[in-house]
Amino acid sequence: MRGDMEPRLQRLVRTVLLLHICWLWRGQCLTVRFTNQQALYVIKGQDLILQAQIELLDSEHVVNVTWDHVAKTSGTSSTLAEFPHKVSDGRVTLEQQGATLKIRDYQAADAGVYTVTVTDQSGQRQSAQRTVQEYLAVHHVSVMVNVSHSVLHCMEAWGTEPTFTWLQEKVVVTEKVGRVSADGTSLYVSGAFCGHFTCIVSNKLGHSSATYTAEACESPNRSTTAVVVFLLLILTLVAACLAFILWRKHGRRFNRRERLRETYEEPL
Repeated sequence: MRGDMEPRLQRLVRTVLLLHICWLWRGQCLTVRFTNQQALYVIKGQDLILQAQIELLDSEHVVNVTWDHVAKTSGTSSTLAEFPHKVSDGRVTLEQQGATLKIRDYQAADAGVYTVTVTDQSGQRQSAQRTVQEYLAVHHVSVMVNVSHSVLHCMEAWGTEPTFTWLQEKVVVTEKVGRVSADGTSLYVSGAFCGHFTCIVSNKLGHSSATYTAEACESPNRSTTAVVVFLLLILTLVAACLAFILWRKHGRRFNRRERLRETYEEPL
């Protein structure tokens, strides 16, 4: 019973809202919109799908839906499809009584502004627009450096929705190495500013990278070797000093014995 009540309540709320809109707009009881107003990015070769949200009173119905396109490159305007009358070419189809536009094999020429215009039985018309752009791969990644502040900046030309990853010596950076900015484009180095810093930029179509090479890092093995050599040198010097001291002591004792023997052997 509760499950049946919820759809009825939703319809009632929607009807009240539409009646309110009718009162505000003097009888206009039709609304058309896209749930997402941001630009839509489509990968070349995939399908472009635009779905409009059409709302009207239960007593009303849609008599005509028209989809128009203004090309991004040429600025040319054309009518792609119309419900229930026509579709301009075989790549374009309309579904859900014209509310959904589908274009197969999206190409660069399909980018631009799409406008859907809906007409109801009373002759009221409403429109909504959505911008469509081609989803582009990342290109021309580069790394700039501010050595005085130990900051690395990663830049990319025109890729869609790029994400940034930083590596030092082919290992993802940690807090021990430095801090990455919120957008991922900058690395603030707090550890040793040495070795190879690599910025990898990626999106749905692949990735590209660039590397900045600083002074070579001193490896732990080299540090350990240097310490061992230093200790061996110290031990060698200490041993040499001890040997020299013992040699001097032995020499003095030998000289004393010689002198005592010579004195004892003298005639009385």
